[in-house]
Amino acid sequence: MAGSRVQCWANSDGIAGYRRPMSEPDADLPPPAAVIFDLDGTLVDTVGARIEAWLAVFAESDIPADRRHVAELIGADGRRLAREVAARAGIELEPGRDEAIDARCGRIFAELNQQPRPLPGVDEIIGKLASARVAWAIATSSRREQVKTSVDALGLATHPLIVDGSHVEHAKPAPDLLLLAARELDAEPPRCWYVGDATWDMLAAVAAGMVGIGVTTGAVDAATLRGAGASHVVATLAELEV
Repeated sequence: MAGSRVQCWANSDGIAGYRRPMSEPDADLPPPAAVIFDLDGTLVDTVGARIEAWLAVFAESDIPADRRHVAELIGADGRRLAREVAARAGIELEPGRDEAIDARCGRIFAELNQQPRPLPGVDEIIGKLASARVAWAIATSSRREQVKTSVDALGLATHPLIVDGSHVEHAKPAPDLLLLAARELDAEPPRCWYVGDATWDMLAAVAAGMVGIGVTTGAVDAATLRGAGASHVVATLAELEV
Protein backbone atom coordinates (compact mmCIF):
# COMPACT_ATOMS: atom_id res chain seq x y z
CA MET A 1 0.00 0.00 0.00
CA ALA A 2 0.99 3.65 0.23
CA GLY A 3 3.51 3.11 3.02
CA SER A 4 5.80 1.18 0.67
CA ARG A 5 5.56 3.42 -2.37
CA VAL A 6 7.93 6.15 -3.38
CA GLN A 7 5.91 9.28 -4.07
CA CYS A 8 6.86 12.06 -6.46
CA TRP A 9 6.13 15.76 -6.65
CA ALA A 10 7.34 18.31 -9.12
CA ASN A 11 7.47 22.06 -8.78
CA SER A 12 6.29 24.46 -11.46
CA ASP A 13 9.68 24.26 -13.14
CA GLY A 14 9.32 20.50 -13.48
CA ILE A 15 11.97 19.69 -10.84
CA ALA A 16 11.01 16.42 -9.19
CA GLY A 17 11.44 15.41 -5.58
CA TYR A 18 10.88 12.02 -3.96
CA ARG A 19 10.09 10.82 -0.48
CA ARG A 20 8.37 7.83 1.02
CA PRO A 21 5.06 8.31 2.84
CA MET A 22 5.55 8.59 6.59
CA SER A 23 3.43 5.65 7.70
CA GLU A 24 1.00 2.97 6.68
CA PRO A 25 -2.58 4.10 5.91
CA ASP A 26 -4.83 4.37 8.96
CA ALA A 27 -1.92 4.01 11.37
CA ASP A 28 -2.28 5.54 14.83
CA LEU A 29 -1.79 9.26 14.44
CA PRO A 30 0.75 11.10 16.59
CA PRO A 31 -0.71 14.06 18.51
CA PRO A 32 -0.22 17.19 16.41
CA ALA A 33 1.71 20.27 17.50
CA ALA A 34 -0.20 22.09 14.77
CA VAL A 35 -2.78 21.29 12.09
CA ILE A 36 -2.69 22.83 8.63
CA PHE A 37 -5.72 22.60 6.34
CA ASP A 38 -6.25 22.87 2.64
CA LEU A 39 -9.19 25.16 1.80
CA ASP A 40 -11.16 24.16 -1.33
CA GLY A 41 -12.84 20.79 -0.91
CA THR A 42 -11.51 20.43 2.63
CA LEU A 43 -13.06 23.30 4.59
CA VAL A 44 -15.44 24.73 1.98
CA ASP A 45 -17.56 23.10 -0.72
CA THR A 46 -16.00 24.80 -3.73
CA VAL A 47 -14.58 21.99 -5.85
CA GLY A 48 -17.57 22.01 -8.22
CA ALA A 49 -17.13 25.73 -8.84
CA ARG A 50 -13.40 25.21 -9.37
CA ILE A 51 -14.05 22.56 -12.00
CA GLU A 52 -16.62 24.71 -13.79
CA ALA A 53 -14.25 27.69 -13.81
CA TRP A 54 -11.45 25.64 -15.34
CA LEU A 55 -13.70 24.11 -17.98
CA ALA A 56 -14.93 27.60 -18.87
CA VAL A 57 -11.47 29.08 -19.25
CA PHE A 58 -10.27 26.15 -21.35
CA ALA A 59 -13.31 26.55 -23.60
CA GLU A 60 -12.50 30.27 -23.96
CA SER A 61 -8.91 29.37 -24.80
CA ASP A 62 -9.85 26.70 -27.38
CA ILE A 63 -8.11 24.02 -25.33
CA PRO A 64 -10.01 20.71 -25.23
CA ALA A 65 -10.45 19.60 -21.62
CA ASP A 66 -11.91 16.48 -20.04
CA ARG A 67 -13.97 17.08 -16.88
CA ARG A 68 -12.58 14.04 -15.08
CA HIS A 69 -8.99 15.00 -15.88
CA VAL A 70 -9.60 18.54 -14.62
CA ALA A 71 -11.24 17.21 -11.44
CA GLU A 72 -8.19 15.06 -10.70
CA LEU A 73 -5.94 18.12 -11.00
CA ILE A 74 -7.92 20.38 -8.68
CA GLY A 75 -5.68 21.44 -5.81
CA ALA A 76 -2.51 21.63 -7.87
CA ASP A 77 -0.75 24.86 -8.80
CA GLY A 78 -2.98 26.55 -11.38
CA ARG A 79 -0.18 27.16 -13.86
CA ARG A 80 0.74 23.50 -13.73
CA LEU A 81 -2.91 22.53 -14.18
CA ALA A 82 -3.15 24.72 -17.28
CA ARG A 83 0.00 23.21 -18.77
CA GLU A 84 -1.04 19.62 -18.05
CA VAL A 85 -4.49 19.99 -19.61
CA ALA A 86 -3.00 21.74 -22.64
CA ALA A 87 -0.31 19.07 -23.02
CA ARG A 88 -2.96 16.33 -22.94
CA ALA A 89 -4.63 18.12 -25.85
CA GLY A 90 -1.32 18.27 -27.71
CA ILE A 91 -0.88 22.00 -27.11
CA GLU A 92 2.30 23.57 -25.76
CA LEU A 93 1.56 26.87 -24.05
CA GLU A 94 3.84 29.75 -24.88
CA PRO A 95 5.66 31.37 -21.93
CA GLY A 96 3.28 33.30 -19.70
CA ARG A 97 0.08 31.84 -21.11
CA ASP A 98 -0.24 29.41 -18.20
CA GLU A 99 -0.21 32.40 -15.84
CA ALA A 100 -2.82 34.22 -17.94
CA ILE A 101 -5.11 31.17 -18.02
CA ASP A 102 -4.73 30.70 -14.26
CA ALA A 103 -5.56 34.35 -13.59
CA ARG A 104 -8.61 34.24 -15.88
CA CYS A 105 -9.80 31.06 -14.19
CA GLY A 106 -9.55 32.85 -10.86
CA ARG A 107 -11.81 35.64 -12.08
CA ILE A 108 -14.39 33.15 -13.36
CA PHE A 109 -14.23 31.25 -10.08
CA ALA A 110 -14.84 34.45 -8.14
CA GLU A 111 -18.00 35.01 -10.18
CA LEU A 112 -19.21 31.47 -9.48
CA ASN A 113 -18.15 31.26 -5.84
CA GLN A 114 -20.71 33.69 -4.43
CA GLN A 115 -22.15 31.66 -1.54
CA PRO A 116 -19.82 28.78 -0.69
CA ARG A 117 -20.78 26.48 2.17
CA PRO A 118 -18.60 25.04 4.90
CA LEU A 119 -18.15 21.30 4.60
CA PRO A 120 -19.42 18.92 7.32
CA GLY A 121 -17.31 18.73 10.43
CA VAL A 122 -15.59 22.12 10.18
CA ASP A 123 -17.13 23.51 13.36
CA GLU A 124 -16.39 20.29 15.22
CA ILE A 125 -12.69 20.12 14.33
CA ILE A 126 -12.11 23.83 14.98
CA GLY A 127 -13.76 23.39 18.38
CA LYS A 128 -11.57 20.38 19.17
CA LEU A 129 -8.43 22.29 18.21
CA ALA A 130 -9.45 25.22 20.42
CA SER A 131 -10.15 22.92 23.38
CA ALA A 132 -6.81 21.15 22.94
CA ARG A 133 -5.02 24.46 22.36
CA VAL A 134 -3.56 23.21 19.11
CA ALA A 135 -2.58 25.93 16.63
CA TRP A 136 -3.88 25.70 13.09
CA ALA A 137 -3.67 27.44 9.74
CA ILE A 138 -4.84 27.24 6.13
CA ALA A 139 -2.39 26.52 3.30
CA THR A 140 -3.94 26.78 -0.17
CA SER A 141 -2.61 27.04 -3.70
CA SER A 142 -5.39 29.53 -4.47
CA ARG A 143 -4.59 33.11 -5.36
CA ARG A 144 -4.99 35.63 -2.55
CA GLU A 145 -8.00 37.34 -4.15
CA GLN A 146 -9.86 34.01 -4.35
CA VAL A 147 -9.53 33.11 -0.68
CA LYS A 148 -11.56 35.74 1.21
CA THR A 149 -15.06 34.65 0.16
CA SER A 150 -14.40 31.03 1.05
CA VAL A 151 -12.80 31.84 4.41
CA ASP A 152 -15.62 34.25 5.28
CA ALA A 153 -18.09 31.42 4.65
CA LEU A 154 -16.57 29.50 7.56
CA GLY A 155 -17.99 32.06 10.00
CA LEU A 156 -14.93 31.97 12.25
CA ALA A 157 -14.75 34.19 15.32
CA THR A 158 -11.17 35.19 14.49
CA HIS A 159 -9.35 35.35 11.19
CA PRO A 160 -7.03 32.34 10.77
CA LEU A 161 -3.45 32.31 9.58
CA ILE A 162 -3.58 31.82 5.81
CA VAL A 163 -0.71 30.96 3.49
CA ASP A 164 -1.80 31.21 -0.15
CA GLY A 165 -0.22 30.73 -3.54
CA SER A 166 1.05 34.31 -3.64
CA HIS A 167 3.35 33.65 -0.67
CA VAL A 168 5.58 31.05 -2.34
CA GLU A 169 7.26 30.46 -5.67
CA HIS A 170 6.03 26.88 -5.97
CA ALA A 171 2.56 25.80 -4.83
CA LYS A 172 1.35 22.23 -4.28
CA PRO A 173 2.44 19.51 -4.85
CA ALA A 174 5.72 21.17 -3.81
CA PRO A 175 5.97 21.48 0.00
CA ASP A 176 6.64 25.23 0.12
CA LEU A 177 3.16 26.32 1.27
CA LEU A 178 3.07 23.75 4.05
CA LEU A 179 6.58 24.48 5.28
CA LEU A 180 5.88 28.23 5.37
CA ALA A 181 2.69 27.62 7.37
CA ALA A 182 4.62 25.45 9.83
CA ARG A 183 7.23 28.19 10.28
CA GLU A 184 4.51 30.76 10.88
CA LEU A 185 2.98 28.46 13.51
CA ASP A 186 6.42 27.80 15.05
CA ALA A 187 5.88 24.05 14.65
CA GLU A 188 8.29 21.37 13.42
CA PRO A 189 6.95 19.80 10.16
CA PRO A 190 7.08 16.17 11.43
CA ARG A 191 4.76 17.21 14.27
CA CYS A 192 2.23 18.81 11.92
CA TRP A 193 -0.82 17.28 10.30
CA TYR A 194 -1.76 18.45 6.84
CA VAL A 195 -5.41 17.81 6.06
CA GLY A 196 -6.60 17.89 2.46
CA ASP A 197 -8.95 16.37 -0.08
CA ALA A 198 -6.67 16.08 -3.12
CA THR A 199 -3.80 13.96 -4.38
CA TRP A 200 -1.69 17.12 -4.48
CA ASP A 201 -2.34 17.77 -0.80
CA MET A 202 -1.03 14.35 0.19
CA LEU A 203 2.01 14.60 -2.10
CA ALA A 204 2.80 18.00 -0.59
CA ALA A 205 2.43 16.60 2.94
CA VAL A 206 4.82 13.75 2.15
CA ALA A 207 7.32 16.16 0.58
CA ALA A 208 7.08 18.42 3.65
CA GLY A 209 7.63 15.51 6.05
CA MET A 210 4.20 16.03 7.62
CA VAL A 211 1.44 13.59 8.53
CA GLY A 212 -0.96 13.65 5.60
CA ILE A 213 -4.64 13.18 6.43
CA GLY A 214 -7.08 12.80 3.56
CA VAL A 215 -10.74 13.73 3.67
CA THR A 216 -13.08 12.41 0.96
CA THR A 217 -15.06 15.61 0.49
CA GLY A 218 -13.34 16.62 -2.75
CA ALA A 219 -12.94 15.03 -6.16
CA VAL A 220 -10.96 11.87 -5.30
CA ASP A 221 -11.64 8.78 -3.22
CA ALA A 222 -9.96 7.23 -0.20
CA ALA A 223 -7.86 4.79 -2.23
CA THR A 224 -6.46 7.63 -4.32
CA LEU A 225 -5.61 9.64 -1.22
CA ARG A 226 -3.89 6.64 0.36
CA GLY A 227 -2.00 5.99 -2.85
CA ALA A 228 -0.70 9.56 -2.74
CA GLY A 229 0.66 9.04 0.78
CA ALA A 230 -2.17 9.72 3.23
CA SER A 231 -1.46 8.25 6.66
CA HIS A 232 -5.17 8.33 7.51
CA VAL A 233 -8.40 9.02 5.60
CA VAL A 234 -11.73 10.24 6.98
CA ALA A 235 -15.12 10.94 5.45
CA THR A 236 -15.57 14.23 7.32
CA LEU A 237 -13.45 16.45 9.52
CA ALA A 238 -15.69 15.60 12.49
CA GLU A 239 -14.03 12.17 12.61
CA LEU A 240 -10.64 13.63 13.50
CA GLU A 241 -9.51 13.59 17.13
CA VAL A 242 -6.64 15.76 18.37
